[in-house]
Amino acid sequence: MAAGLPAKGYAAPGDHLQSTDRLWLPGHQLERGEAPWRDSYSFQPAAERQENFAAWPFGLAFWPLHALLGSVGAWNAFVLLSYVASGTFVFLWLRALGLAAPAALAGGLAYALAPYLAAQLAAGHLLAPAAMLLPLALWLLERGWWPAAAVAVASIPLAGQVHLALAAIPFFAAYALARRQAAAAVAGGALAVAAGALVYVASIRGTIGARGRSFAQVERYSAEAADLVSRDVRHGIESFVFLGWLVPLLAVAGLTVLLRPSNTLLLGSARRLAFVLAAGAVFPVVLALGSNTPLYEPLWEHGPGLRDTRVPARMLPIACLCLAALAALAVERVRWRLAAPLAVAMIALDLRWDVTLFRPTAADEDNPAYAALREQLPGRLLEIPVLLPDRQEGSVYLYYAMQAPRERVLGYSTTAPPAADALARRVRRDLCTALRELRVRAIMYLSENPVNVCGARRVYRDARFSLFTYPSRESRSRRRASSR
Repeated sequence: MAAGLPAKGYAAPGDHLQSTDRLWLPGHQLERGEAPWRDSYSFQPAAERQENFAAWPFGLAFWPLHALLGSVGAWNAFVLLSYVASGTFVFLWLRALGLAAPAALAGGLAYALAPYLAAQLAAGHLLAPAAMLLPLALWLLERGWWPAAAVAVASIPLAGQVHLALAAIPFFAAYALARRQAAAAVAGGALAVAAGALVYVASIRGTIGARGRSFAQVERYSAEAADLVSRDVRHGIESFVFLGWLVPLLAVAGLTVLLRPSNTLLLGSARRLAFVLAAGAVFPVVLALGSNTPLYEPLWEHGPGLRDTRVPARMLPIACLCLAALAALAVERVRWRLAAPLAVAMIALDLRWDVTLFRPTAADEDNPAYAALREQLPGRLLEIPVLLPDRQEGSVYLYYAMQAPRERVLGYSTTAPPAADALARRVRRDLCTALRELRVRAIMYLSENPVNVCGARRVYRDARFSLFTYPSRESRSRRRASSR
């Protein structure tokens, strides 16, 4: 289940391959007796170690899915379970607020089916699964389990979603204060800030993604006002910010419900909650417009943490959550017994009708060339073509790494160390010298016509893949001894 990028005879590239690899690594590392948060394969030997924050906290759940279903089945199941878990956490939160089950169900469905979150899942981004931690935190807060709520909100930046956390942390703190839980606001905010700082220092600072973004990149990914009501992906999935047609209208009605003097729901905090939910619905939408508003550039230039970002819409899950909650409040207010079932059906139709995001995507789960690689002696692998670390086409190398795990010279990450980028460029300039210096034992050509194998021996070839290996030092020594 992915966006269906074109394939070239092997697995279709995309961030869904990177995310699958990130989720697979913790279980694989535990099976090897290694630290589950480490990636010891990519960009070797340029990167001594890399932390795999993206797997938190879902990597452990992905481990049994992968064991049962394989890479493709596990990813598909993970996507489907993300819909279920997201809607469930919102449902539980709204029930804890005092809403009846039918209205809470409408709110949970509105969030689970939010087109922006579906688009992020189709693109293979772990933003959508990580965003469910916010309604989980709000539910835990309402139940009085504020230490667990603090851990849940801190898990958003700890999962590598630092951009989302820039809005999620103040939103959680404001919500907790509106509900008169100052201790939760302080604890959750402090713990989440500490987690974000840890992720920044350990995996972002000093990488190729922290060299400074240009505002031209922000302009490229900025949504336009028409994108808010358009069911089509008009100019790239990162600027697809469709909110639905019915849900925003229901949200406005729900806001009026909270503000009415006769409102009996959430006595004592209704107006404060109305302010928090309204702000959470409006500000991420405005920010998603990026360079198309005069507000964003000065905020991007001077706001803490934003200077290293390039996709303004990454805070939009908060708006989806607030719109869903306000829509549920509107449904709660209607006393007609068929209102909730009708609202559920209309919300589902509003958010899914004519919104096509998932398409058939080439997987190539059991590749015979990489099966042949598994039979070779251990050693470092170079895959050709040699791609720079931030090229999305390199995601196929991460995917095939799950089929034949071993150290690799290349990989795919927008936060790769600069040494990995420099090494890829050096390999491009002088392949054979680099192969000797890096002690590469195997070369995998993803090409119909492999050239310049630098004296390696071919052990496998088909229409798209060619595998070459170098003999180990021991086998070379035995050959020399036998020739004498």
